[in-house]
Amino acid sequence: MSGCGCEVELKNTEQKHVLYWLLGINALMFFVEITVGLYANSTALIADSMDMLADAIVYGIALYAVSRTLKHKTNAALISGYFQLTLGLLIIFDIVRRIVGEGEPHSWFMIGYGFVALIANVICLVLIRKHNNGEVHMRASWIFSANDVIANMGVIAAGVLVMLLDTRWPDIVIGSVIATLILRGAYLIITDAKKELSKAESTSENNSCSGSKSKSCS
Repeated sequence: MSGCGCEVELKNTEQKHVLYWLLGINALMFFVEITVGLYANSTALIADSMDMLADAIVYGIALYAVSRTLKHKTNAALISGYFQLTLGLLIIFDIVRRIVGEGEPHSWFMIGYGFVALIANVICLVLIRKHNNGEVHMRASWIFSANDVIANMGVIAAGVLVMLLDTRWPDIVIGSVIATLILRGAYLIITDAKKELSKAESTSENNSCSGSKSKSCS
């Protein structure tokens, strides 16, 4: 039926379903990884848990944006990017703390829970794959999930290297790489969102001018 808006409603319902799953998986994995990371004294696991927290916050914001205007969705993506930026900086702070502190990470916990987190994030990636070229808030979700898979493989690699080399430095290095990925993701999302916001404002201004006979629009 022409003009009924059914396609939009279906897409919004599908987006909500996907985002609820992403939010639940990432929130659960944050609590698991932060607990294990603190116990295992692993910077990489703590960094990955913070990445999970950032994603959970982002998906919550994206849920708010579903069914709303493009400007709401763009602002949601922008806020998501700033959350990512903040958590990336917090991870760097923890890395500095670990460098000047003491304590060796437990490699087997890093490897084991790295695999658990990898499986969780592959599931997230599969769920979001159809939306990676969609609206800005869904593109942001795709970037987070793709970065998470890379980060999880890094945690596993760090655990293996810690075990083989008997040193904490692989853990610190991988934690730094994860922080870099988070900061890069934040940059991409903020840049994308600002472009969309500028485009939305330009479209709104043009529409306003087309409906007005004011000379200031010419």
